[in-house]
Amino acid sequence: MTKGVYTQSQSAIATKDIAKLYANAMDAGDGILQLTPNWIPRVFMQPGKRLKLHPDDWYALGVHRGGIDERWLASTTEAANDHRQLDEGLSYVKFNGKRFLLRDAIEEGKGDVVGDAIWKKYKRWPVFAKFFDNVGPLFFHIHQMEKHAKNVGQESKPESYYFPPQLNAADNRFDYTFFGFEPGTTKEDVRKCLENWNKGDNGILDLSRAYRLKRGTGWIIPAGVIHAPGSLCTYEAQWGSDVFASFSSLVEGRAIEWDLLVANVPKEKHHDLDYIISMLDWEKNLDPNFKASNYVEPILDKQTSSEGVFDKWITYGTINGKQLFSAKELTIMPGHKTVVRDPGASSWVFVQGYGKVGKIKVDTPVMIRYMEEPNDEIFVTAAAAKKGFVVENLGSEPLVSLRYFGPDVHKSMPQIGDHHKK
Repeated sequence: MTKGVYTQSQSAIATKDIAKLYANAMDAGDGILQLTPNWIPRVFMQPGKRLKLHPDDWYALGVHRGGIDERWLASTTEAANDHRQLDEGLSYVKFNGKRFLLRDAIEEGKGDVVGDAIWKKYKRWPVFAKFFDNVGPLFFHIHQMEKHAKNVGQESKPESYYFPPQLNAADNRFDYTFFGFEPGTTKEDVRKCLENWNKGDNGILDLSRAYRLKRGTGWIIPAGVIHAPGSLCTYEAQWGSDVFASFSSLVEGRAIEWDLLVANVPKEKHHDLDYIISMLDWEKNLDPNFKASNYVEPILDKQTSSEGVFDKWITYGTINGKQLFSAKELTIMPGHKTVVRDPGASSWVFVQGYGKVGKIKVDTPVMIRYMEEPNDEIFVTAAAAKKGFVVENLGSEPLVSLRYFGPDVHKSMPQIGDHHKK
């Protein structure tokens, strides 16, 4: 991506002007940046129609690009789509009628934006979140583990799920998700499914079990764990990568090409079934206590909550012993406000209500046209988080936001299973 080229906004900002825009935006918002919606089409999905995108814009980039059923939040990760725009997947900061990439803002501000530790280790914002909204189930797939992702010049992608009630008035077609394999499943069972790819339904889901999805709860999904997401609209904090491999040959009667299995596999391994099966984390997929190991429910953070203010952990714990990302849901009741001081930078999106964050007014739109710039998404820089800022509900209904954090930000957080201690 060439710095200063902005195809989404259909205008170019000279590189020399980005530093000035960044400085002015940081000053105007006291370190809080306003972001614009980042819409992602997928040729292999069907829009779930709950992202508030105007019906005329579900196929804004053309039917050949697929329907828009994802919105990425504070992303500096490029989408791995064929025929993609140069900036597809990259979030924009809006200021004074202009846009510039969040990626460019981070390059300008470095540790002031993402935090010194994150900048020193990653030289970028290494995570992102998205709303995933499909009308039906997705194919049974994995995100490659680190050793396999590196073989195609990519990074691994562990991820998390949370099902916000505000975006799930409708279940759509299939509100269940298949996770992992039934204990006793063998690699030979998986091999037979891959060998039967062109015979219709290869039967891969027969080896798994489905879990009913519940609004207001979530899951933690390590890389290498096979899953077929259901049709609830999902808030997904995850690592900044877009690698995957589909193990399903059919979804709801629609054929899935072999190319979607091997899109992130070295070319010489495209028909090496041993290699393809090795991308599965066998231990985690056959975990007999899979739900206990991966299911989470919100936990109230008593230290940051108060009367009329409910700050809940919705994504927490570690993956393979590492704190990679986390997320919280902040609810402020009408007539209340709070001071937020987080230990690191965070991305916020508002799903209900109207209010103010520091100097910036925020609200939740009912409907958004493609390329419109609503006031529902912000990025709180590390500098602003350390200083602290006021979040106030100015409306007549709860003000509800979802915010996610980068790696190794929290000195302590709940662990998976801690919701049972409530």
